[in-house]
Amino acid sequence: MHRKGFFPFDLPFIVPGMIVAVVFLTFSSCRPKTPERKAKKPNIVFIFADDLNYNMVHELGNPEIITPNLDKLVREGVTITHAYNMGAWTPAVCVSSRGMLNTGRSLWEAHKMVPQEKRLAEEGELWAGMMKKAGYETYMTGKWHVKVKPQLVFDHVIHERPGMPNQTPQGYNRPQGPNDTIWEPWDTVYGGYWKGGMHWSEVLGDDAVHFLQEASKKDKPFFMYLAFNASHDPRQSPKKFVEMYHVDSISLPQSFLPEYPYGEKIGAGRKLRDERLMPFPRTPYAVKVNRLEYNAITTHMDVQIGRILQALRETGKMDNTYIFFTADHGLSIGAHGLAGKQNLYDISIRVPFIVVGPGVPQNRKIHTDIYLQDAMATALDLAGVQKPDFVFFHSVLPIIKGERKISYYPAIYGAYLNYQRMIREDGFKLIIYPEVPVVLLYDLNKDPHEINDLAQKPEYKDKVKRLFADFEKLQDQMGDTLNLRRFFPELSGRKSK
Repeated sequence: MHRKGFFPFDLPFIVPGMIVAVVFLTFSSCRPKTPERKAKKPNIVFIFADDLNYNMVHELGNPEIITPNLDKLVREGVTITHAYNMGAWTPAVCVSSRGMLNTGRSLWEAHKMVPQEKRLAEEGELWAGMMKKAGYETYMTGKWHVKVKPQLVFDHVIHERPGMPNQTPQGYNRPQGPNDTIWEPWDTVYGGYWKGGMHWSEVLGDDAVHFLQEASKKDKPFFMYLAFNASHDPRQSPKKFVEMYHVDSISLPQSFLPEYPYGEKIGAGRKLRDERLMPFPRTPYAVKVNRLEYNAITTHMDVQIGRILQALRETGKMDNTYIFFTADHGLSIGAHGLAGKQNLYDISIRVPFIVVGPGVPQNRKIHTDIYLQDAMATALDLAGVQKPDFVFFHSVLPIIKGERKISYYPAIYGAYLNYQRMIREDGFKLIIYPEVPVVLLYDLNKDPHEINDLAQKPEYKDKVKRLFADFEKLQDQMGDTLNLRRFFPELSGRKSK
């Protein structure tokens, strides 16, 4: 038996400056061997990370991150590589993401529902409530960050965590250089993830394992909502995990900048909390240290995920369980000169999306565009629930099974308050900054890191106008009332009011 929260053996062969690919035998195959009778409803385990962008899984193309358990999920199931968060009505992007996820509404409709979330909970119209009506025992532990109390929504609530562990002044504007060691991510003196005595990721692992042990004694299907605070700041993890990485082996983002030129006018400037985590201007050293700590807390979370998956196997529940892994949004950490998630670059809006379960193909990657909140509609589909008309999102089961070859969404919509808008369509992305005012155009097939703005090139003039027009149509569909004609009269097709 391995010690809780740690790998089952020490890693003396990992030395500073060395990144290696390692195989960890932390749990046996999570593929179900034989499907159970169709009449029996499947269990559903939803594992939700915080602030985790799409390239934070080793098996999905990041050689610098150690994620053996997530790698196993990738190999045992389907990964939809282009899953997006639609945006936010608040700088706390996770609030909007989780509001959409649990109400099933699109961005601005979910915003309207915030004052009504208690009513929705009482009437069983939130995600877990609908699962409960379908005969599921519902369980939640971890980050909630939805206005209504989770006790009104779930049968079991163990540890409800806030939006983030407490930060301290020492956690900001750092590091200034190699000699700046006031903050150490394993130091428990600042509380944060160690508030209460045990790292919150480990607590969540314990909670989930205990519930699965209890569930093994019952025949009733269960829905588990396991929401880690990791990998959100303060990015704390035990020293053992931090020392698995070395700053000299951490790569800078290809889009690294000392500072984003439009930061102040897009709501992501020097006063924004998330942006103050690293010094201005950004330095390569500060970015690498922050990315190292991001890797370490993610690897620590991966170990807890391994414990959960092993418990599923040991309790005999794996064969009839679907597992979803995704995150509420991504994070920049130095990409484009930004630190947070309050922007519409893929690094901040695109997340991993992995599905494992009976009948799900192995080791398959699908490049269809979806929204991460499609997980909710997919779970309803698996539970045999007729999707209510108010649910905007779609089940990905037809995509996973190969029955549907194209996205449900001809274009992906993005918004951040009234500072930013975005459309992603036909391999291009148009970002709109009303307060600057400027539009940016990226060819995502040729330029996936969104470095080369094409908007001012004469040969792309028509492309900009067409995408802008398509975005205004999306606005109507989404209930987005921001009047872009006021800022871009030469591009808008709207009539003057």
